[in-house]
Amino acid sequence: MTIVLIAALLYLTATAALVRAVGSDTPRPGRGWLAAAVPAMLLHAGYHVQVALQSAGGPDMHFFAALSLVGLGMAGLTSLVGARGRMAALGVVVFPLAAVLLGAYHGYGHEPSKELGWRLATHAWLALLSYATLSIAALLAIMQWLQERALRRREFRPWLRALPPLADLESLLFRVITVGFFLLTLTLVTGVLFVDDLLAQKLVHKTVLSVLSWIVFGVLLIGRRRYGWRGLKAVHWTLSAMLLLLLAFFGSQFVIELVFGHTTR
Repeated sequence: MTIVLIAALLYLTATAALVRAVGSDTPRPGRGWLAAAVPAMLLHAGYHVQVALQSAGGPDMHFFAALSLVGLGMAGLTSLVGARGRMAALGVVVFPLAAVLLGAYHGYGHEPSKELGWRLATHAWLALLSYATLSIAALLAIMQWLQERALRRREFRPWLRALPPLADLESLLFRVITVGFFLLTLTLVTGVLFVDDLLAQKLVHKTVLSVLSWIVFGVLLIGRRRYGWRGLKAVHWTLSAMLLLLLAFFGSQFVIELVFGHTTR
């Protein structure tokens, strides 16, 4: 519990530092927030390691554990991108979310996990990393929509100064989508190669929705390359694909584990 509380407080401290920077006249928030964000992520990861060492079987990857790990991945990606540019403003949303998801995992309890073996473990970790990356893409798409909306209405809010120019934000969005699409492709390939029986493991609906999401992201990238898709069209396609992906993993896992009391492993 102590680790969780300290990690949550550090996440909120990093958030407060970013909020102050966004509300000031400083064009860039600096890197002071990393002094709180990095220890928070280390403690977050350490808590999962501690639970894994104290539990039978492999690492816990059930519903709340997976949510917490995705939150950790999002925090890590936000810190990586934010330390190199002006997208640290993402942390205002991502860091509190990571704190909440870590708290939910601790509060819900920990389910015993079966030993996955290296093949299924590789598939699971790729899935979590792809979800975290594409979740960042969804947040970037929302920020792009908000920025475009504010500029059209000539509402020059202080938070706009914390964002890069619209063209740079859009370029970053598609770079993140490209990386996430590659990771999602590896996730689907390893799923086909390493999962023995989709019907027995109640994974058909998850696979179908994941493939649909992969198709939507792929069409978006093709449309961007061949037809120059951008703006609201890119935002709508990104959020639609992400919604399918969220339903694929967390929606189906919520129903299977928490409603029906079963497990996918």
